[in-house]
Amino acid sequence: MISLLTDFGTRDVYAGVLHAVIGGIAPGVRVVDLTHEVAPQDVTEAAFLLDAAAPWFPPGTVHVCVVDPGVGSDRRILCARTRAATFLAPDNGLLTRVLERAPEARLNAVVDRSYFLPEVSSTFHGRDVFAPVAARLALGLDPAALGPEVRDPLRLSLPPERALASGVTAGEVVHVDRYGNLITNLRPGALGPAVRGARVGGVEVAGPVRRSYAEQDPREGGGLLLITGSTGLLEVAVRDGSAQARLGVGRGAPVEVEVSTGAPAAGAQGSARGVRS
Repeated sequence: MISLLTDFGTRDVYAGVLHAVIGGIAPGVRVVDLTHEVAPQDVTEAAFLLDAAAPWFPPGTVHVCVVDPGVGSDRRILCARTRAATFLAPDNGLLTRVLERAPEARLNAVVDRSYFLPEVSSTFHGRDVFAPVAARLALGLDPAALGPEVRDPLRLSLPPERALASGVTAGEVVHVDRYGNLITNLRPGALGPAVRGARVGGVEVAGPVRRSYAEQDPREGGGLLLITGSTGLLEVAVRDGSAQARLGVGRGAPVEVEVSTGAPAAGAQGSARGVRS
C-alpha cells in the first residue's frame, strides 16, 4: 500500500497525476489519499498529520509526503524505513515526529536518478521523483539502493510540556482540525487523576475531561469542553461548534491545565494562576 499526504489540494491535477505515475509502474498496488489539504507549505501541520495517521496503516506501507517549499533547491529527499513502514519526504523536518517514535529508523538520501522519471521538473518532484520511487519501493526496492545513509535529518522544534506550579502543566495547541477543535500536545492520562480545567485564549474551560461531545450541556460554559481526541491528546472543543472560532486562537496558543493534586509538580519552574472549575 502507498499513502499520499500533500498540500496539492484537489482543484488542480497534481494529486491525480501522482496516482497516474504510480499506477504506470505498480498497477497492482493500492494507493490511499491520506490528505491533499495540508495548508500550503505547512511542514509542521504535515508532520503532525503524518504522525497521527501512520500507525493505523498495515505493515509495509510506503508513505509519500510531499509538502516541499524547497522543491528544486539543493534540499535532500529522504527515505526512512522503520520496523513498520517506509517514508518518503523532503528533508525539511516533515519526518520529525515519525523519527521520534522510531529512533531505530534507517535513513537514505534519494539520489539515484535511475529510479526517477526520465525528465525531472524543478517544480514537481512529487510526480517525477516521489511517485516513481514510491512505486518501486512498494514493489520491493531496498531503500539502500537509493543513495547514501543519512544521519543528520533536519528536525522541527516540537513544543514541550512544562510543569509550572503545583498541579499546573503548560502546553500549547499543536493542531486545529476542520471542526475547529484545538488539539494540544498534552495527554490527559499523564496529567493526573482529575483535570479540573484549562485556560486557553484567556478563557477558562471547566473539567473534567469528557468522554464524548454529547456529555457537555451546550447551555453550560458556552458549550466549551475538554475531551481526549482520537490521537490520545487533550482537545479543547465546543459542543456543536468551533473552539477556534469561539476562542479566536489557533496553533501555538498556550494552554494551562490544572489537576486536582496537593503535590508540587515535578520540575516546577515558577507559578501560574490557577484555573477555576
